[in-house]
Amino acid sequence: MLNQKLQQKLLQKLSPQQILLMKLLQVPTLALEQRIKQEIEENPALEEVADGLDDEYDQNDEMTYEGQDSDTLGEEHEEEGFEEEEPVFDQSEEFDIEDYMSDDDLDSYRYQINNTSADDEEKEIPFAATTTFHENLIQQLGLRITDPRKLQIATHMVGNLDDSGYLTRQLEAMVDELAFLQNIDTNVKELEEVLSIIQELDPPGVGARTLRECLLIQLRRKPETESVRLAIYILERCFDEFSKKHYHKILKKAHTTEKKLKDAIDEILKLNPKPGGSLAETSRENQYVVPDFFIYNNDGELELVLNSRNMPELRVNKEYTEMLETFSEARARKANQAQREAITFIKQKVDSARWFIDALRQRQNTLYIVMKAIMEHQREFFLTGDETRLKPMILKDIAEKVGLDISTVSRVANSKYVQTPYGTYLLKYFFSESLQNTEGEEVSTREVKKILEELIENEDKKNPLTDEELMDKLKEKGYIIARRTVAKYREQLGIPVARMRKEL
Repeated sequence: MLNQKLQQKLLQKLSPQQILLMKLLQVPTLALEQRIKQEIEENPALEEVADGLDDEYDQNDEMTYEGQDSDTLGEEHEEEGFEEEEPVFDQSEEFDIEDYMSDDDLDSYRYQINNTSADDEEKEIPFAATTTFHENLIQQLGLRITDPRKLQIATHMVGNLDDSGYLTRQLEAMVDELAFLQNIDTNVKELEEVLSIIQELDPPGVGARTLRECLLIQLRRKPETESVRLAIYILERCFDEFSKKHYHKILKKAHTTEKKLKDAIDEILKLNPKPGGSLAETSRENQYVVPDFFIYNNDGELELVLNSRNMPELRVNKEYTEMLETFSEARARKANQAQREAITFIKQKVDSARWFIDALRQRQNTLYIVMKAIMEHQREFFLTGDETRLKPMILKDIAEKVGLDISTVSRVANSKYVQTPYGTYLLKYFFSESLQNTEGEEVSTREVKKILEELIENEDKKNPLTDEELMDKLKEKGYIIARRTVAKYREQLGIPVARMRKEL
């Protein structure tokens, strides 16, 4: 049975402007130019200012802010759990045409200064094209295999190698694959013959199915010496003991001296456990970091610069505002349906263009004030470059300083880089938890990790420090932490346990 009822519901919705700003905050400088170009293509009312059209602003590569007040959107909310509010334009809605004819705030998101000439050219870095890891192997196969059938099998097997150069597929499974996909009737014995040819290709070690096989392939291609022979014996007969660094068992089993064992292990350590890795790295798309911020140390005074390289100036297309004025006058004379639809379309595009320019301005301002707060908080580090001078800092600390929500600070810190006199860092690098030392002072966990790393680096490799001993040494330096915390920090630094750090 149908019935009607009245229900009252309270919802929190994000406006289109807030959603746009949150998305732009997450975009790093390297991707911002592409995002702007995409918006220009999608919105005909938004256009890029060509060189020489505006005398008010000059082109520049970098942009600084001095004492700019922040534009906030009010309280920020996480996107999850909120509905995106779609812009609704009523055809009968009244609007003031003067709001669309003012150019006062156009291009103000740049806040430019005259530090470079408009005639300066952007120089692009050329990158040489390279062949991929698999293409390199297939080229070598063409010089070694003349039989078309075997070449087709070998090509299929090379396609199953991972980026490290290992064959992870079972030969039995590949027999079925070749039958179904290539219509080739083969067997495991023939595949092993083809695989032996692949294992003769460069770099040495490709086509191996296990780490032991990979290392043995490389050793057998070396000139035969006493050290190489002993290294082959170790991998063939004592691989389990070698992987666990039980050197005393190897000495007893191989009937050799400690010096000869050390020479043999040195030969093994020179080998490449991932032979395909070097070629795979060069074949990948060249990736480089473009910093979003620059921090300079000018005689003890820190200067923050926001990177706006290749960021075009934008404005609302004047033709659209003129069309809006024309249609507005026509509407006053009772425009027809087509004219009303045209007014609605133009108003949507002009509003969208203004929102985008305004969001860019707020993005730049928000980035600046958040990074400035981080710079002030970690002032000692940016002046000295000493990692032990980093202070404990969490998102909440910066959010309280700048008066923004934690989610906004998180979006700013995500995928952003800052270039300092001591290197380029990810913003998240400066955020860390805190703990208290023996004097009751709060210190950053990153400071403790740095000291822990130094202790392990300077330890006696014949008798490496255990987690218990590392805990005692940290206690001597004034850092009281539990053994399990030492183990956690050690694992986060990618450092193995004491037994695995032992050397002869």
